[in-house]
Amino acid sequence: MLYLSRFSFPGSEREFDFFLQQKRTCHDSYYPFQILSRHHVTDLTFEPVTILYGGNGSGKTTAINVIAETLKLSRDTRFNQSPFFGDYTALCDYELRQPIPAESRIITSDDVFDYMLNLRALNEGIDLRREELFQEFLEDKYSDFKYRTLEDYEQLKRVNMARSKTQSKYVRKRLMDNPREQSNGESAYFYFTSKIQENGLYLLDEPENSLSPQRQQELLSFLEDSVRFFGCQFIIATHSPFLLSMRGARIYDLDAEPVQTRRWTELPAVRAYFDFFQKYADAFDHPDD
Repeated sequence: MLYLSRFSFPGSEREFDFFLQQKRTCHDSYYPFQILSRHHVTDLTFEPVTILYGGNGSGKTTAINVIAETLKLSRDTRFNQSPFFGDYTALCDYELRQPIPAESRIITSDDVFDYMLNLRALNEGIDLRREELFQEFLEDKYSDFKYRTLEDYEQLKRVNMARSKTQSKYVRKRLMDNPREQSNGESAYFYFTSKIQENGLYLLDEPENSLSPQRQQELLSFLEDSVRFFGCQFIIATHSPFLLSMRGARIYDLDAEPVQTRRWTELPAVRAYFDFFQKYADAFDHPDD
């Protein structure tokens, strides 16, 4: 599915015209001005899967955030904006193949990290509650409680439960399951699968963070199926070789000047992995040598 077909960022000349109209005041940063134009990123056309590849400072995260803010996509975590962000997005232009569904959103590394922090805080609260329930079990099980009025009904249920169940079953019954049963990688993967719904435009900023190689491959399959069967479009900023291998992806190399499209096997990060494993191929073929 294709919702966003083209997006244009202001080039150096439009940025220069903007600065000429400004009052002569000092600013620490004109971000996001002079980031993408420095790499000659002006017009991007999109496929159902489009990947922005590049190293630190290439502008791929800036591009993702600019597109998301211009299209007013939902996001869970606020990001640092300079006073010029609104001015910059006002200079952007885009074309839609069809209206963007309301479920569309941007998912960043900060979103996933905050989600995992919230799970950790929840786990800590659950652990504290569990200790309280252990003590409550002992008090209820061996109490000389006698039911007298309707106000004692809830305590009566607890006492009967304590006397009829083991400590572990009592605590489990009274306590929700601990989210810690999921690892950080599992939690991060679950975040993506829960946020990405059918028929939406999704911008993903370095989704490989917090994911093991195995989980990255699982995410790859999930994203490919979401495109093929569930009407999703993805624009992804990444340098993960697993995600770069997505079927049918248009890949922009933002490290190239000017920016150009490449096959994933031509990208330096992928070639570095390939050359490394080629160098040690014998160690895989003959592990006992």
